[in-house]
Amino acid sequence: MKEINEILLRRKSMVLLETNPDRNAKDITNTEKALVFSAIKNFEALGFTVSKELLDVMLSYERKEFESLYKDLMPKLKALVGADVVYNPMYPNFPEQVMEASDAELFFNAIIHYFTFGQWMPEYEKEERLPLFDVNKMTVLTVGTKDDLMAVFSNLVASKTSLSAQDKEDVTKVIKTIPDYMNYMPDEIPLKENAALIGKLVIEESPIKTASIISDYFKTATDVLRLITALSDGDISLATNTKYRKLKRPERRMIMDLLAGCGNIVEDLFRYQYEWIRVGEIVHPGEYKESKYDSVNSAFKLLRADDKPLMFGGKVHAAITSGKMKEAATLLKDRPGEFARQLDKVLRDATDKNYVVNCFKAVANDVSTTVLLQVRQHFITRNNGDKLRIFFPKGNVARAIIAENNLPVIDDKYCKSVVKICENALAENYKSKDFLGNVFVDEELKNYIVPFSQRSANSAVKTVVRGSKLPIKEDATAVRGFIWWTNIPGNEWDSRVDIDLSAAFFDDNWNYVDHVSYTNLRSKGMQAYHSGDITNGGSPTGNGVAEFLDINIEAAANKARYVVYQIYSYTGQSFANMPNCRFGFMEREDVDSGEIFEPTTVSMKMDVTSPSKVSVPVIFDCKERKMIWCDMNIGINEMCRNYGGINLESNLGGVKDVCKAIVNMNKPNVYDLALLNAQERGILVNDRNQADIIFSNDSTVPIEVVEIEDEVTKEKKQVQREKTEVPIITAFDTDYFMGQLL
Repeated sequence: MKEINEILLRRKSMVLLETNPDRNAKDITNTEKALVFSAIKNFEALGFTVSKELLDVMLSYERKEFESLYKDLMPKLKALVGADVVYNPMYPNFPEQVMEASDAELFFNAIIHYFTFGQWMPEYEKEERLPLFDVNKMTVLTVGTKDDLMAVFSNLVASKTSLSAQDKEDVTKVIKTIPDYMNYMPDEIPLKENAALIGKLVIEESPIKTASIISDYFKTATDVLRLITALSDGDISLATNTKYRKLKRPERRMIMDLLAGCGNIVEDLFRYQYEWIRVGEIVHPGEYKESKYDSVNSAFKLLRADDKPLMFGGKVHAAITSGKMKEAATLLKDRPGEFARQLDKVLRDATDKNYVVNCFKAVANDVSTTVLLQVRQHFITRNNGDKLRIFFPKGNVARAIIAENNLPVIDDKYCKSVVKICENALAENYKSKDFLGNVFVDEELKNYIVPFSQRSANSAVKTVVRGSKLPIKEDATAVRGFIWWTNIPGNEWDSRVDIDLSAAFFDDNWNYVDHVSYTNLRSKGMQAYHSGDITNGGSPTGNGVAEFLDINIEAAANKARYVVYQIYSYTGQSFANMPNCRFGFMEREDVDSGEIFEPTTVSMKMDVTSPSKVSVPVIFDCKERKMIWCDMNIGINEMCRNYGGINLESNLGGVKDVCKAIVNMNKPNVYDLALLNAQERGILVNDRNQADIIFSNDSTVPIEVVEIEDEVTKEKKQVQREKTEVPIITAFDTDYFMGQLL
């Protein structure tokens, strides 16, 4: 289980272990106890501690068994908080050293460093630092089982939303490692992208001669096209072109069998006509003469015909463009999901709005819950007067399209009716799911966005959805952002990588106030300081280099509202092509105590792997003391207007618009999702100690009062007992929301 231990460790803070039931506690030596407790001290230095159950298991191990566990676990814990590498900033006594340095000293060091292409670094003796004063809450490691792991797997496979690269990697690792994974497969894979991924893995990992094993997951020709795309390592969202590989003969017959089971495929083939023409050249459907393939062969022949038949989408488009909204609504009843997506357009332009609403009401129960939730949220705030709208292009939601909101107002009575229709349809859907019992839902979950699309999310120590707001701890006086990177493989001139960490300050109305970057290492007004601009990441297999950026929360809040952390690839390489690049932030009580990088203070660490040159990982709302998760790529088309180069100064306009839209993004939150489920599937309670399931980021185990008999006096007495069997679902357990609640 060692190779997949990291999945549960990262997602659930669980350790997969096998106990030693034959070992008596009396057999444990003091030396072995000391070894275990020394290991726990090392865990605590990284911000982790262990539960009593895990401690008991660790104490049951023979010395060699425990050493094996420790050697496996410690590197994984270090990687989770970013302590697996060395952080070498330009100024080793940061931040005080940067605060006190003269402008001349900072300028001289920078110029010499730049002239030598990052080869020269100023030499300073690292001063002794005070011990860390910060008091940080430890993450409790508990014992995990195979069932816990497979529950995550099942939730991801059954997800109704797209998976992140990390999700896909976890699913792949389970399929490659767990021989009986098929026993944990759901009856249905709702999201067709996930079906394509699973189909590819099944075909590659356990070669099959027929399509029967996976046929239930492929209902349309477009589903099959996604599978072919997955087999060619292409974009299974079908948003970008794929170079299709040649298929083996068994694979070609499998594709034909899947298509033959999809019924009438003509319309689906024309929807992706170019792609299917290419696939036809690879599959050679004409070679398959059996009668069961007749409809497939006929569809491929039509694909190359001169006249393209008028399909459903064309009929709807024609009705809408000609202003025949009643006709459009009537047509869309046959495609409820498409109706939901076009509802705003049809409703606002219709003269008979009651007819449109009634048409939607008639088919709302057939719309997926993910779409219903988004339509509900859209119409709740439909007329709020937001000036900007944000769109995420399919296949690359890490990029945003910002547009002015010039939609005409729709009468509130119609908006409210649509909201009610969505809620009734959701209620009907949730009633069919398993009963949850007593449910406690923490209002703090209103800060977290429902995971609708994680397709382009970077891998992070916690899974967070764009637009979510993470409160920072009350005792924190400063936020310290950091980046770490190395060069890429290649010759000396082509391999050099210069990454820049920057921060821009904006007021409540998103007016620029100040910034800190390589051109301005300190802002005394904001009490914000940069650890020095390093322009050479060093060997790809070396220690790498780091930059830090401190922000005093109180000082920043006095003059600004939002602090936008930004990462720039100054040398122009895409982050996706870099072997090493990461960002994170710490919450610090005393910036001069402890080391510059302190693992126990790391709140978040993410690997920056997006196919871009500019990334905005987080926005800090210094007045509300919340870190807004952004994880967005910014295009560089608006750069070079004033300064030139890939840097903050050239990109303030594009950054501001995207961040403003993210902060005001109108998306359903996790609290509402949990509440809607609880109302239909359980009984809401206000006391978490009475709950059978808890939705909260507070991991405090609920307690109950039980009556026991004293062994000596035989008298009855009441004692408190921890209810460890009660599941606590946090906002970061996205697999649960994706697989169980949506």
